[in-house]
Amino acid sequence: MHYGRPPGFRPDVWDFQVLGATCDGGSTRWSYEEFLSLPQRDVVADFHCVTKFTMLDNTWTGVPASVVVLAAPPDAQVTHVLVWADRGYTANLRLADLTGPAAVFAHSRDGAPLSVDHGWPLRLVVPHLYGWKGPKWVRGLEYLTEDRRGFWEERGYHNVGDPWREQRYTYQEQPGDGPDRPPAGGDRVEG
Repeated sequence: MHYGRPPGFRPDVWDFQVLGATCDGGSTRWSYEEFLSLPQRDVVADFHCVTKFTMLDNTWTGVPASVVVLAAPPDAQVTHVLVWADRGYTANLRLADLTGPAAVFAHSRDGAPLSVDHGWPLRLVVPHLYGWKGPKWVRGLEYLTEDRRGFWEERGYHNVGDPWREQRYTYQEQPGDGPDRPPAGGDRVEG
């Protein structure tokens, strides 16, 4: 599932950027060819959708997220990441979720390139979280020193998204699960 039409892919202008609170204050950019030249691996993992289905034992092939973080390291104060995708779509993650051993920027599943509807040319897969935390059509990472809700999190999805705890919706959030939300009507109550 996705919001809107899948974007077109033009390898000559596609890039992947890491920006925000980087350790050197700059940004890093890779072309599509450069990104695919980074070390790759296969990750065998289930895929959990918020709509209550799971696809078991997928083999995702791509660049481990930890490789990207090592190549473009965050500042020591970074706690979260905003993953950017085409058309302004975002998903927020704790840095520890992104750097976990199974998180991968995948271009293939089960030995075949991803279809456009499933995120070609690149999607993030974070197997221990619901699928919306791994956006399709990924274009970059923004390092954050505090949490900021992404696209679906601003629209009522849980800020963490752990399928084993069935963290689907904002109303299920407990203190510490995410940044405070303004009360209905948009007026923040200070206290």
